[in-house]
Amino acid sequence: MLNGIFILAELPGPISEQIRAINERYDPKLARSKPPHITLTGSSGVGPIPPSVTVEEMSAAVEPIARATPPLMLSFQPPQRFMQTDIVVLPIAPHGPIRVLHDRLLTSGLPFTRSRYTFSPHVTLSLYPSRDSKSRRELLDVRIPEPFMIDAIQLYHTRDPQPSRKLLELRLTGGPEKD
Repeated sequence: MLNGIFILAELPGPISEQIRAINERYDPKLARSKPPHITLTGSSGVGPIPPSVTVEEMSAAVEPIARATPPLMLSFQPPQRFMQTDIVVLPIAPHGPIRVLHDRLLTSGLPFTRSRYTFSPHVTLSLYPSRDSKSRRELLDVRIPEPFMIDAIQLYHTRDPQPSRKLLELRLTGGPEKD
């Protein structure tokens, strides 16, 4: 049973609606779990924050990072199956601004549990059901070429099988990065 706090970046308006429609068609359970999102910490690169960490401690550690981080312009790569599973995801290049944000969170002083996977930012299209070959092909044919902006991060307490609960949301308000 999973019990920990994940840091996510919920997708904005039209992109979120597009992903939600795909989730509802191919994985209704996933569509009901959380808004479409990119997981920044919790399942890849680093595991979840233990639930014993208070909202005040998380806010103190993450708020300065959000204030220093400008909104992120991102885009999806073509879908792929995740690590020899039937999970289908839309990956995002793991370098650049999203990696900088992930690394800042990782070094924030918050305790994180271990993760079995390297950092691989993505949005999940289908997680729970096993797919027949036709549905898997349809999911792997999805293309969403439009770039989108992430301007906030959210911290969710995930406690399977109960619904996840949003604990905190912070806007990314930093100016452009300087070299």
